[in-house]
Amino acid sequence: MLSRWWGFDTLRPLQADALRAALAGRDSLVVLPTGGGKSLCYQLPPLVDGATDVVISPLVALMKDQVDALEAIGYPAAAIHGALEASERARVRDRLVAGDLRLLFVAPERLVNTGLLDILARAGVRRFAVDEAHCISQWGHDFRPEYRQLALLRERFPHASIHAFTATATPRVRDDIATQLGLRDPAVLVGTFDRPNLVYRVVPRTDRAGQVEAILGRHRGEASIVYCISRKETERLAARLAGAGLLAQPYHAGLDATRRHRTQEAFARETIDVVVATVAFGMGIDRSDVRLVLHTALPKSLEAYQQETGRAGRDGLAAECLLLYSSADVFSWEALVRKSAAESDLDADEQETLVRSQIEHLHAMRRYAQAARCRHAALSEYFGQRYDAPTCGACDVCLGETSSLPEGTVTAQKIVSCVARVGGRFGVRHVAEVLRGARTEGVARHRHEELSTFGLLADLDQRAVENLVHQLLDQ
Repeated sequence: MLSRWWGFDTLRPLQADALRAALAGRDSLVVLPTGGGKSLCYQLPPLVDGATDVVISPLVALMKDQVDALEAIGYPAAAIHGALEASERARVRDRLVAGDLRLLFVAPERLVNTGLLDILARAGVRRFAVDEAHCISQWGHDFRPEYRQLALLRERFPHASIHAFTATATPRVRDDIATQLGLRDPAVLVGTFDRPNLVYRVVPRTDRAGQVEAILGRHRGEASIVYCISRKETERLAARLAGAGLLAQPYHAGLDATRRHRTQEAFARETIDVVVATVAFGMGIDRSDVRLVLHTALPKSLEAYQQETGRAGRDGLAAECLLLYSSADVFSWEALVRKSAAESDLDADEQETLVRSQIEHLHAMRRYAQAARCRHAALSEYFGQRYDAPTCGACDVCLGETSSLPEGTVTAQKIVSCVARVGGRFGVRHVAEVLRGARTEGVARHRHEELSTFGLLADLDQRAVENLVHQLLDQ
């Protein structure tokens, strides 16, 4: 059956275990890092026993991509989501009741709020797969309140089995997923998080666009994904790279569906090399030869970082994962986290819990970026797995590429002294201007060119000094 539908003959060990649990009707919690083949774990069982299974997924784009890919090989699958016309939804329901579907994809809020549960009961559904299951945990990196409604599944379908799937979950989050979904004696299957073929590097960000161009120069003609935080940045950067002769296109949720699909197809078919994207890009990407994943800013969590870098080197060959780090990103994320929580439908206590959890994730990411220890060991241990090798030979720290700024203590003293002499009332940019000896309007207005710290770091440019100040703030 594997060969007929997917063209290969053997399952990976954890895939086989997940399949056995599903066919035996035993609940399961499956944690397979990006590229580990978790989708096959819920696609195969209904083909084996002829059942109709339901997959709960948080993103319409991901559902559509999966259904398109399955239909392309003749697999009977469909999705119900808000973008469908009423007539299309009716056709899907008819196929569901007739038993013509093997998989139905649905978002959690549409599952519980539209009467669909009654139809699923009439159709005799006995198996549910919860994809991106970390979304149900407030301790996860991408908590979605609507996922909490899935607790209804155990109540409404007491004899059905529930199977939770995620690419990234710490031991704490795994326990919370099992509790929230009411899993009964689940088979807990956790893959290996370490990807030894990936070379991790963290580089201080001083000139974002210039650094990106130089890094991509090492991978010219190779598949690369460049992640940015903002939509505007993806478009600016993609335009600059295209102007430099690189085959680059932007990708973000604000682009129309046709353009997004065209870019995704061009990348999959290797007619473009570089996609400059927000995190909206990557879900369901099948291209195995991505040689570079470059983050131009700090991701909001190690879970997100692991998932996004996991799109590199799926063919098992060496690939580079490089993060351009500035501690300024931490402050930007903190502000965004608080704003998002304030705009949510959560009550005050829930908002505070969510903010605390997300900032905890953010600072774990910051510690990773700053730490002078093996990157592979740090990632493995964060996800609860030991890393016994004394050196990985595949990160900037173990390769001896990291270096401290000469006279780092003296530089720190100069920065602290300047902050004190301007009275602690000015931002990072102004402090950096004074240290550089820049004769700006602000410096002149406050007569800060008369300070003894004026020009102490004149040999560095503005961005380099600002980055040093942010690094000191991180300590």
